[in-house]
Amino acid sequence: MPAFQSRTYKPNAIAAAYRANLNRHPFLLFGLPFVFSIVAGSFFLTPAAAIRYERHDRKVQQMSREEALSVKQKGNSGEGKRKPWDLNEEYYRLQAKDLDDWEQRRVKRLKGETNGIMK
Repeated sequence: MPAFQSRTYKPNAIAAAYRANLNRHPFLLFGLPFVFSIVAGSFFLTPAAAIRYERHDRKVQQMSREEALSVKQKGNSGEGKRKPWDLNEEYYRLQAKDLDDWEQRRVKRLKGETNGIMK
């Protein structure tokens, strides 16, 4: 068998016509199909991405109405109803504190923990 084929190369007529027209109309033959593929890919990948979020939503359990009401009625420590939070009340409570009079103190370290003091 010879190293090279004995057949001569015959260029494809469609490819040659495309190459010739590509120089004359680059956006129509290259840019427009590229933009179309990007937009179509976005539409085709949207449902695939939605599946991810639907799977996550299935993992999250819904509370019954009674459970939701019991969570709303209990505070952090679990006793009674929570007092409604008011911005003005919180502002005046913080204004009443003396923030300029403070003293820096070291925190006691646990046994075996380094205290950060260099000798």
